[in-house]
Amino acid sequence: MAPLPLLAAACLACTLAMFGTGLSDLRQMLATKSVENIQFLPFLTTDVNNLSWLSYGCLKQDWTLIAVNTIGAALQTLYILAYLYYSPAKCPVLLHSLLLLAVLAAGYGYFTLLIADARTRLARLGLFCSVFTIGMYLSPLADLAKIVRSKSTRCLSFPLTITTFLASTSWTLYGLQLHDPYITVGWGSRQPRDALPSHPIPSRPVLTPRHSLSGWHQADPCPVLCVSHSKARD
Repeated sequence: MAPLPLLAAACLACTLAMFGTGLSDLRQMLATKSVENIQFLPFLTTDVNNLSWLSYGCLKQDWTLIAVNTIGAALQTLYILAYLYYSPAKCPVLLHSLLLLAVLAAGYGYFTLLIADARTRLARLGLFCSVFTIGMYLSPLADLAKIVRSKSTRCLSFPLTITTFLASTSWTLYGLQLHDPYITVGWGSRQPRDALPSHPIPSRPVLTPRHSLSGWHQADPCPVLCVSHSKARD
């Protein structure tokens, strides 16, 4: 098995590459000054996930986990702030963000004040992180069923699929090297979900205005990931 420093570097590089491919939503919000066809919940749950693993990394004193999840939490917080700025309905976004802060405060109080033993705290926090990550990344697999039924991969980002596979594989090997089942199971479960888009996949074609004299046209099934394709067609 590869040495631990090499696996740690692979985890860091592949995960940062995966984060980089996910900047399309932010670019779209900045370009259109709108949050249309972009979901807020993935940003929020991913932020909770990154902050949870960051706490686990700090408790375990694992600098690979700390570095990756610090960057991930910073990016997700940036997405949340951009979504809040451009969203016309700010109250639900603020409410969900405050709920996130309440959950984090409750979790911090439980793991730091109610569990005195450090080993027990690490085990329970690792279990929470793994269960939360698995639930978060398996719950939207209905989107994958729609892709299978449509027999089209236009809604999948190939670079995101590749970087996600490499990052998940690296973290799985890293967890095995550390004999840490929480890292192995939790980060390995990212593979089936991360390649899916963070916006809703419509079950039928919708009509959207075309920026030309031709008026209305049938929209692409995945408007966010196919923006450049639509522009080229225009």
